[in-house]
Amino acid sequence: MSDNKPNNPHQIQLQIDDKVAEGIYVNSANVMFNKGEFVIDFIRVTPPPGKPKVMSRVIMSPIQMKAFLKALENNVEKYENQHGKIILDEKDKKVGFDR
Repeated sequence: MSDNKPNNPHQIQLQIDDKVAEGIYVNSANVMFNKGEFVIDFIRVTPPPGKPKVMSRVIMSPIQMKAFLKALENNVEKYENQHGKIILDEKDKKVGFDR
């Protein structure tokens, strides 16, 4: 008899719409917060005469944000282990992310 349970009981199956699966390109972000939430605006900055445009806004609780930060740090570390250290050069920075 077949059991339809996933191998990992904590694993979930994600659904994603085709349009979301295509992704969007951003080259800047702005992070804001208040006591109850963090807001991240993902922005695309295009050469003049274009205006910076918020392409997506994500709102998270502080606990979710902390978990997200740890996941980002973990994945950057894995990336650098496979592909080499990512160097941030402030003098060449034309568009970027709030830090």
